[in-house]
Amino acid sequence: MRSLIDHARTFPATVAEQQQEFAELARGQRPQALFIACSDSRVMPTMFTGARPGDIFELRTAGNIVPRYRPQAACGVAGTLEYAVTALRVPDIIVCGHSHCGAVQGLMREQTVRTMPLVRRWLGWAGHRPEAVAEEPWQTRLIGEDPTEVTQRHLLTQVEHLRSYPCVARRVATGRLRLHAWFYTVETGEVLVGTPGGRAFQPL
Repeated sequence: MRSLIDHARTFPATVAEQQQEFAELARGQRPQALFIACSDSRVMPTMFTGARPGDIFELRTAGNIVPRYRPQAACGVAGTLEYAVTALRVPDIIVCGHSHCGAVQGLMREQTVRTMPLVRRWLGWAGHRPEAVAEEPWQTRLIGEDPTEVTQRHLLTQVEHLRSYPCVARRVATGRLRLHAWFYTVETGEVLVGTPGGRAFQPL
């Protein structure tokens, strides 16, 4: 914690050296993309994309889960998504999964989250089986032996959930919004991208 505090205390000096850039940011934002990533501390989108302040509008959720559209739901994910698409008019949405994801491990093996009821309920929105409901998240367990393959399947499901949002569907249909599936490998830093209409991932 000390290193975080020390950096925060000295950061105004950094801003002072880039005064014009930060003054422009104060007047508004026009991010290049909405970046939906896992909350995992090992995943730092600004580090592996080289994004500068104002470049990406970040949304972090456990397991980079995007619940399917529910009109009456008060959902922070849905509200952030709607704002990025409707108010900021981002041209791209990236959903980024990663290797060694604890949320995906929970989806594969329910016992790993047995003592965390709130986590179990959240995983219920991952939507890997039609019959899955939030009250019974164990029904959403992913089947598979290869964690990378399972995580990538999970990632593609979340991208498909994006299409259930009317604001997203409208802009995708008119070519004003593009959806992307990225997979980040923690130990190598490599980013793979899901191929359109398929399950294969290849280097970005």
